[in-house]
Amino acid sequence: MDFIEELQFRELLYQSTDIGELRQRLNSSPITLYIGFDPTADSLHVGHLLPIIGLMRFQRAGHFPIALVGGGTGLIGDPSGKTTERVLNPEKLIEEWTSKIREQLEKFLDFDTRVNPARMVNNYEWLGNLDIIPFLRDVGKHFPISYMLSKESVKARLEGGITYTEFSYMILQSYDFYRLFQDYNCEMQAGGSDQWGNITAGIDLIRRVLNKKAYGMTYPLVLKAEGTKFGKTESGTIWLDENKTTPYQFYQFWINTDDRDVIKFLKYFTFLTPEEINGLEQELNETPEKRSAQRTLAREVTELVHGKEALLQAEKISQAFFYGSLRELSEKEMEQAFEDIPSTEVTKGSDLGIIELLQRTGACSSKRQAREYINNGAVYINDECIRDIDKTISTEDRLFGKYTIVRRGKKNYFLVKWV
Repeated sequence: MDFIEELQFRELLYQSTDIGELRQRLNSSPITLYIGFDPTADSLHVGHLLPIIGLMRFQRAGHFPIALVGGGTGLIGDPSGKTTERVLNPEKLIEEWTSKIREQLEKFLDFDTRVNPARMVNNYEWLGNLDIIPFLRDVGKHFPISYMLSKESVKARLEGGITYTEFSYMILQSYDFYRLFQDYNCEMQAGGSDQWGNITAGIDLIRRVLNKKAYGMTYPLVLKAEGTKFGKTESGTIWLDENKTTPYQFYQFWINTDDRDVIKFLKYFTFLTPEEINGLEQELNETPEKRSAQRTLAREVTELVHGKEALLQAEKISQAFFYGSLRELSEKEMEQAFEDIPSTEVTKGSDLGIIELLQRTGACSSKRQAREYINNGAVYINDECIRDIDKTISTEDRLFGKYTIVRRGKKNYFLVKWV
């Protein structure tokens, strides 16, 4: 199985320049390719994982990956995939975000290998120093307006409106490809499917100015089977920064993958072999209740993004929830576990009975309902079943002196913070 065949098995090759030529070029010798990441926030999110892992796949296959951070294009804003104009952020903010994104990308690529080291570049290095008149004369003349209007990223925005600022993005990204081709012999650009118009525009610019051949490919847009946007949950975006999305939340995101999506995501986001993925698919079909595919997916991606230690911590928290062993968690693990759980603050020293506690946390709507749950053995304090309706919450019920975990039934958790 050559590299193109592997991409096809993984359903990753969505669009490409002539597939026969691309296969021949990739099989003949190592190629240098790039993918761009604009700083639109202070962290990348799971939507960026497909192109990040794409660069990793190319490097593992012996090619030379370039991760381009768009310190320049981030100041302009890409209209691709957007229905309205992006907010133009201050230059200082973009600079800060660019630095953070560089740090995140460095975790995934090998910059030290002597064989095919990765490279990191910031397009502000050349875009920030452009002179507008020479740029329009030497580069802009190669972009007929009719050609730009035919691109989907522009065409989709014409009715709703697009400013010249975002309209010019295509030229700037094309110039990135041109500069990387000139400076690093970068022959290929990859990206999400929404970048196809920008990629082909760069290929055309290289052909027009240098009379040289360049290549392009895109990855598919990741969608869930249910039709919702990938990477979004009720609590918001799933970030790669552990301070924005904890490793436990990250792990749970993958654990909760729909059966209809899990094999596709194993192909997309892991380095498991086709044989391993096919084995998990067979197990999913025969014993879906075991959720082996989901657990494997969660382990593989969490370790890739956050490391082995964070993975073990996330699994420990999950086990504590499943088997009722919350007292085994450290304070940090407990804070991770209950990041998204409804919480209630109670002043230390308060004489709080179990029934009042259930009402204040929202675990029960009335005293009568609280008594019913207690009598039925459905109320737990820190994993201990409570059957005494007159119980008073004491200092012994505060984990680390400041948390009390209330559980109603098997899955309904509530957090009390003593302040």
